[in-house]
Amino acid sequence: MDRLTAMRVFVEVVDRGSLSSAADRLDMSRAMVSRYLAALEDWTGVRLLHRTTRKLSLTDAGSETLARCRQMLEIADDLRTQLNVPEDAPRGMLRLTCSMSLGQAFLARVVTAYLKRYPATAVDLWLVDRTVNLVEDRVDLAIRITNQLDPNLIARKLGACRSIVCASPDYLREHGMPQKVEQLALHNCLTYTYFGKSLWAFSKDGEPMSVPVSGNLSANESTVLLAAALSGAGVTMQPAYSVMPWVRSGQLVAILPGYQPNEMGIYGVYASRKQMPATLRTMLDFLVDGFANDPHWLSIA
Repeated sequence: MDRLTAMRVFVEVVDRGSLSSAADRLDMSRAMVSRYLAALEDWTGVRLLHRTTRKLSLTDAGSETLARCRQMLEIADDLRTQLNVPEDAPRGMLRLTCSMSLGQAFLARVVTAYLKRYPATAVDLWLVDRTVNLVEDRVDLAIRITNQLDPNLIARKLGACRSIVCASPDYLREHGMPQKVEQLALHNCLTYTYFGKSLWAFSKDGEPMSVPVSGNLSANESTVLLAAALSGAGVTMQPAYSVMPWVRSGQLVAILPGYQPNEMGIYGVYASRKQMPATLRTMLDFLVDGFANDPHWLSIA
């Protein structure tokens, strides 16, 4: 007896409420359905169904067996799906890290699309706002927004990140609207801890310039500085992908429109090109395509 088929017949009979309906669904004769049910009862050694001329009902043993059969069929179907994946298709776990803000604004959506395309893969997404050690932390791929790459690591450019300098309307009403970047030195600027010495870099008409900034609040996580700016704490320089919804809603105001904060690269960073697994290779390709074509990302560019 094909026991998996017998289990499937049993589940269909219960779900359909009759042998005839299950036979139609499974493209079997009613007699064949009866034989599979009888064989399953012989194998389990218990009666599974009460059968009358009007209806079928589960015995106590049948209720317990039904749950086990559903579980077994789910495992079998999952196994069949895995075996149908081509040999060269990506499979297995990929550990990926990026900042909290990028993960929330963009990466979670792209990773979800990747997992749908490659169902034999899994992603462990680690959101931290610090530079991790890829080897010590067992990270396969780090997404970093920077213009200073570690020469000991391999990097592939995925896209570009613009920044916006902004503050809340309440803050600007109280402290005034800066007209030149030099005036930022007179404002309470919310700074990012890991940048060390706080120099905000800009260009105007192709000429580079920078201004030292300071304030009474710094943090190691950009979303904290964004929340503080929304509360009127000061001026913040934020990635456009993170701040644009608030600018569009009017809860933050972009300032210094004639000055462009330096654009930064978005890179996929990994430890070695040797024996690159298919999951890493395809994820890099997927991210490049995502930054280039994702409508949500393009709407903030």
